[in-house]
Amino acid sequence: MKTPVALFIFNRPDNTEKVFQAIRQAKPPQLLVIADGYRKDKVGELEKCEATRAVIEQVDWNCEVLKNYSDVNLGCGKRLATGINWVFEQVNEAIFLEDDCLPQPTFFKFCETMLEMYSHDERIMTIAGCNPLIEWKSDIQSYHFAYYGGVWGWASWKRAWKYFDYEIKFWSDREVRQRIGGILANNQQFKTYDLIFSETFKNPEMYNAWSYQWFCCRLSQSGLVIVPAVNLISNIGFDNDATHTTQANSGLAKMTTMPLKFPLKINHYAVVDRDYDKTFYEKYLKLSYFSILKKKIKSYLLNK
Repeated sequence: MKTPVALFIFNRPDNTEKVFQAIRQAKPPQLLVIADGYRKDKVGELEKCEATRAVIEQVDWNCEVLKNYSDVNLGCGKRLATGINWVFEQVNEAIFLEDDCLPQPTFFKFCETMLEMYSHDERIMTIAGCNPLIEWKSDIQSYHFAYYGGVWGWASWKRAWKYFDYEIKFWSDREVRQRIGGILANNQQFKTYDLIFSETFKNPEMYNAWSYQWFCCRLSQSGLVIVPAVNLISNIGFDNDATHTTQANSGLAKMTTMPLKFPLKINHYAVVDRDYDKTFYEKYLKLSYFSILKKKIKSYLLNK
């Protein structure tokens, strides 16, 4: 490998060990490790954080290890956002993994190939490793372009991340909101994200996330995501210790992965696959709108 890998860790040493071993097999020349601090009100979390950080000491290949460890707990949203900022202060491109995102071995080669091929194409802002549909037209392509793309294993460039704004301040501009609605080109999909982005704009800490902001910033630039034709990431972190992925019976938990075949079939047309985005939305995102709306109504009635 030639590309740096960034790894986010916290308090799950067992999951971290599994993801670390996958990275160890790939042998990146640089490993940038970002860790959040323990929560003082959580009994035993200090020891878990220390055990997790100890996993990184196993690096035994020719690799420069850079560490960005926080002494205080910033939370899932701010820690990842500030960590990615730090990564792009060190390097111009990187592959990103969290401690629960277990990559299929071809994930690294796929990301590296795409990073090089589209390094100067401003239309492309992210390379996803996760394809929640598991397989999408894999008989005719190696990857496609979409607006929806997961951040469970991904890669990007400093040139794209420069548009990131944790507070999505531009959301106050009605014209920008309307144009983003035009990009999604679907009223129901826009309703979902209009609600999520508006709540995030009012309170960036509401969802304790950074990926909503990243998606919003990508849309503000009409930025595309490269999605592999097969799923390359399995999230092994669906349990009670997780921040967001707490339902172990979720259809997104421990998804099947399969190797991507090389050489890749190069897609010469950077055109968004609306069918993929629609299918992805209908299967995984549609319920978000109604669940968030239900919570808002419940909160309104309780505070009335």
